[in-house]
Amino acid sequence: MKQETIAAISTAPAMGAISVIRISGEDTFAVLKKLTGKDFSDAAGYTVHYATVYDRKEPVDEVLISIFRSPRSYTGEDVAEISCHGGVYLTRRVLSLVLGAGARMARRGEFTERAFLNNKMDLSQAEAVNDLINARDAVNARSAVHSLKGSVTRLIEPLEEELTQIIANIEVNIDYPEYDDVRQLTEEEILPAARKWQKDIRRIIEAAEQAVQVRDGIDTVILGRPNVGKSSLLNALLEEDKAIVTDIAGTTRDLVEGTVRLEGMTLNLIDTAGIRESSDAVEKIGIERSLAAVERAELVILVLDASRELNEEDERLLELTKDKERIIVYNKSDLNDDVDGLSVSAIHHQIDDLTAEIRRRYENGLQLANTDTLNNERQIGLARQAEQAMNDAVASLEAGMELDIVTIDLQNSWTALKEITGKAGREDLLDEIFSRFCLGK
Repeated sequence: MKQETIAAISTAPAMGAISVIRISGEDTFAVLKKLTGKDFSDAAGYTVHYATVYDRKEPVDEVLISIFRSPRSYTGEDVAEISCHGGVYLTRRVLSLVLGAGARMARRGEFTERAFLNNKMDLSQAEAVNDLINARDAVNARSAVHSLKGSVTRLIEPLEEELTQIIANIEVNIDYPEYDDVRQLTEEEILPAARKWQKDIRRIIEAAEQAVQVRDGIDTVILGRPNVGKSSLLNALLEEDKAIVTDIAGTTRDLVEGTVRLEGMTLNLIDTAGIRESSDAVEKIGIERSLAAVERAELVILVLDASRELNEEDERLLELTKDKERIIVYNKSDLNDDVDGLSVSAIHHQIDDLTAEIRRRYENGLQLANTDTLNNERQIGLARQAEQAMNDAVASLEAGMELDIVTIDLQNSWTALKEITGKAGREDLLDEIFSRFCLGK
């Protein structure tokens, strides 16, 4: 079936020196001929050509056209990229002419979708394209480049191979018991391989969870009773006066948010209303939101006042956060530096000990974020599905169930694993299993 030829602006819709309009599909060269009057059907791939774009006979712009021929293009189809002079009006006019010459407006992500469908990349690599575009820092960019080069596939392939071998041996034993050269597998022979596989995927999931947390940013709540310096600490971390700082208790009545990057690591900061008993209706709402934010937080920075003794409100917050990942900080060290614990002076931006502690806590995740790992919740979720299916298979083996029943769980595990890269299907599994047979079998 013939694919429609698609087109879209590939650069930002803003003023600039140049803009690029991408075209992909079987009619790419026909569109270019209508647009410029030139025949590019015999043009070599990876070449650039000068041309004039016309609206009927009126010249619209002088452009450069880059040619990429199927299958050696981004989408695997014939592709052309028109570099025209930048500017919102001119770019849209050239795109309009391209669409008028027979192309269809591309959907969001459709060029990369075609690359995936044409086997130019797997699903994890396609996701990496978007991750690279949206990278907020060097850690995210490096991770996306790794994935684009196939790091997720390299991570998953050994698990696929081991699992396929287990399933293949069981299937051969079930379907071809008459062959003398086929081992009669027992539960004892299969279980060690299955248990090793469980450990391997658990290690991959745990590493991915830590890495994704660092890449996405750690949701961090700054918590404390009124006037301990939470807003001053937020401002010090952000290096800007985002939160109002006064000596009046209860100044912060709603959540104040900001993002800070610490040597490649991102914190999604939330400054909360001071936690205390209050009769003020507005402040009470702020306190309720603060407590809800604590529930969702991945890290709590609990701020105590170094210049005062702990009171009941402090003790309540210590109890509230005892099961959370937290850092206890004594603020106002300029008034009292004789405390047993981590101390800072937020008002004077003396917070190096705190930032060092944050980096120490997440150093492992930061290192993992720079290695080959699964990259998002979809991939991790599928890995968890694969793990659960294997857990069910191991439980069945330990209960002495028949191998053909165990195989159902193993196949479910295999399918979930293959869906990470977008290459799943029972037909694929059968092909893989029986391709391992010798000729004539």
